[in-house]
Amino acid sequence: MLYSLISGLVDQYSFLNVFKYLTFRTGLAMFTSMAVVLFVGTPFIKFFSTRQILDPIRADGPSDHIIKKIGTPTMGGVLILLGLFSGVLLWGNLSSHYVWFLLFIVTSFGLLGAYDDYKKIKYKNSSGISFKFKLIAQIMIALVAILMLSHFSQHEELTNLYFPFFKNLIINLGWFFVPFSIFVIVGSSNAVNLTDGLDGLATVPVILVAACFAFISYVTGNIVFSEYLQIIYIEGMGEASIFCGAIIGSCLGFLWFNAPPAKIFMGDTGSLALGGSLGAIGIITKHEIVLAITGGLFVLEAASVIVQVLSFKLTGKRVFKMAPIHHHYEKKGWAESTIVIRFWIISIILAMIGLATLKLR
Repeated sequence: MLYSLISGLVDQYSFLNVFKYLTFRTGLAMFTSMAVVLFVGTPFIKFFSTRQILDPIRADGPSDHIIKKIGTPTMGGVLILLGLFSGVLLWGNLSSHYVWFLLFIVTSFGLLGAYDDYKKIKYKNSSGISFKFKLIAQIMIALVAILMLSHFSQHEELTNLYFPFFKNLIINLGWFFVPFSIFVIVGSSNAVNLTDGLDGLATVPVILVAACFAFISYVTGNIVFSEYLQIIYIEGMGEASIFCGAIIGSCLGFLWFNAPPAKIFMGDTGSLALGGSLGAIGIITKHEIVLAITGGLFVLEAASVIVQVLSFKLTGKRVFKMAPIHHHYEKKGWAESTIVIRFWIISIILAMIGLATLKLR
């Protein structure tokens, strides 16, 4: 909104030309979203606590969670989305179909997550909506979004799959691009959701992945840098960096309240929305595999659940003491802060590896 207003005044006031720079607007989006979350956070938490919008603790989870985390407000994802929308709508170019694609994904998945949180709060249990309903809803949302993207996108490489470390290894997925993209978005959404089980555990890795893709979006949308790095150039993709900046800012603001011991949890409202949007960014930048590397912690968490379920169904035995894997280490006696910080370190390493693939081609 402000960007559109200011861009029309550039010819009259040359000093406003700075707002044309993506890096400047990304910084503004990050600062705006963080400021909004920090400003609204305290009254938001008080309001939710007063209204008893509290997180229902898993009955089968680690026993100390019942003592330490009971009575903590949830649906903090509303706070994150409020900051994110503020940053994007104020400083993003709203004529970009990439921006609207990302906004559609984050809004739709956020509403689905909010409905799940509402069911948990209403019935005071951790079940929420059924897994089948959630999965079908996620697939339908992703399908609509991908069909919209395919209709409005103007670059022919949309259906290509690019492999890091190989500059000429490209596979055209053709019609398979649609189910593949749905898998990436839905898988990313659920992976972040599974990771969000300890104070701050999912928030920092989301920030790291968003930071990586803020850079990737920028260089992908810049013909000079994309040619230098030998990656695909997509006109207008730089606007996605504004969205990534807003994710970083809103999550940094949220981390102020979500750091151990958490004063509020993001809930499915935040985790489904953030995970889905990261998957969507990976698709439009054509760096889906790099997303799997930078977001490797989310992949590990999701894989631990899959392995646990398959092992129990096939052999009747469990591989882990509890899944997702962060609960396994809790059961082994690791302190929550130890698990969270070590998983953050893993995320930092994976983020650096993911960025390194841009040059090692």
